[in-house]
Amino acid sequence: MEYDRDLQSIQEMRDAVQRAKEAQQKFESFTQEQVDHIVEKVADAAYKASERLAEMAVAETGMGVVEHKVIKNQVGSRDVYESIKDEKTVGAIGEDKQLKVTEYASPFGVVAAIIPTTNPTSTAFFKTLIALKSRNGIVVSPHPSAVECTVEALKVCNEAAKEAGAPDGIIGWISKPSMPATTELMKHRDVNLILATGGGGLVKAAYSSGKPAYGVGPGNVPVYLEKSCNVKKACQMLIDSKTFDNGTICATEQAIVVDQNIKEMTIRELKNNGAYFLNEEEKRKMEKVISPTKGKLNPKIVGRPAVKIAEMAGIDVPGDTRVLIAEEDQIGKEIPFSIEKLSPLFPLYTVKGEEEAKQTCLALLNLGGRGHTLSLHTSDQRIADMFGKEMPVSRLVVNTLSSIGAVGGTTGLKPSLTLGCGSFGGNITSDNITARHLLNIKRLAYGIKEVSIPKPSKRVLPERSESSTKQSNDLEKIVEQVLKNVDTRKVDAKAVSSIVDKVVKQYQ
Repeated sequence: MEYDRDLQSIQEMRDAVQRAKEAQQKFESFTQEQVDHIVEKVADAAYKASERLAEMAVAETGMGVVEHKVIKNQVGSRDVYESIKDEKTVGAIGEDKQLKVTEYASPFGVVAAIIPTTNPTSTAFFKTLIALKSRNGIVVSPHPSAVECTVEALKVCNEAAKEAGAPDGIIGWISKPSMPATTELMKHRDVNLILATGGGGLVKAAYSSGKPAYGVGPGNVPVYLEKSCNVKKACQMLIDSKTFDNGTICATEQAIVVDQNIKEMTIRELKNNGAYFLNEEEKRKMEKVISPTKGKLNPKIVGRPAVKIAEMAGIDVPGDTRVLIAEEDQIGKEIPFSIEKLSPLFPLYTVKGEEEAKQTCLALLNLGGRGHTLSLHTSDQRIADMFGKEMPVSRLVVNTLSSIGAVGGTTGLKPSLTLGCGSFGGNITSDNITARHLLNIKRLAYGIKEVSIPKPSKRVLPERSESSTKQSNDLEKIVEQVLKNVDTRKVDAKAVSSIVDKVVKQYQ
């Protein structure tokens, strides 16, 4: 008898969680040297498979660019490994001799990891590495549109981990993912932490599962070209960033905000870098393709090249077009160009100075990217400091490609493919998630201060007199007797108040 697909998916998930739990209990006793050896071998294997898995991901999802997915796979394996390899995650990991406090690392247990279709293999590498580094087991729920490449990435990691001595079952996955299985995975009694990367609904489900969770919000990233910036260099970076993997990284710039003093120069440089500016008629056609249903993004454009998206809208553009841009002056869910598009499409907003730029950027963030990232191109440190202090974002990347800068590719930020949005975006952290976020930190603390606790005094507090106790009991009896003889349906509030006043005065 063939079982229902959802039931198969749920059973597969339950089996994977059970194996991961058993394996993690063994893994918890491993030394730092054993853990580091396993993590290194997994990272090496993942790095070597970067190109093959990039090809698989593009072929299966139809999203992105192979060469760019190779880079993302390398960041998710090699760069992540380099950032965590020297971190202590076993035993005593810190000591303050003056305060006499010692910190010990303890794993969460089993991590449930949700993987998006936009970055399926690189995110699988990344989450597996940080889970193993912190001695956790991991069970992965791939996106249904990216099952084959995600599972293959996990198999690469799993084989390398086992060969390096990891317990069998420490890395698990659902090969037939379904929403019921993913939902139950997040609520499973043996799952101790959730790492959710995906849409807003999924992240909300993770936070309402009753489990500790790291969920990340959308990234409707504004990029402000301030009048002092190097326009030529900024425009080149902007187009390179927007076309990196066809805009599938959530930290990619989504809307250009340009100072009116450099607008014409900016338009010229954008065109020099392969941008095509839509006229009003073409803009209306494109709006219907971006958002056929008001307020909702058309998933068919995500990760697709500009020429393909233009074709979907019936717009003829040069074959070397890299990005499609339309001038815009409105922001809202019903304004298609202003929402997060995850594709090489831009609105261009013109502002009169930094104050208007702040308001425009804030409106774009409030629409759907609050807490995530803001990109800024400027030569004025005062402007950078002001935006850093005032904008409700967790990352403000300056004079670089936002897409790979925010994930740690071109900046000093921690290499990560899960970017927290802080309380601005309804997340528990504003950090780039890494191995230390998957650890419990226990603290051994010695007493270092002498405290004198005062003894109880011998004062005798006045007790309630017998007469006051008798009065209280008499009052209760009177009230009880009155209530027995009164029709409560006909009681007048003023009359009751008058009776109570009289009784109280009698006992004062």
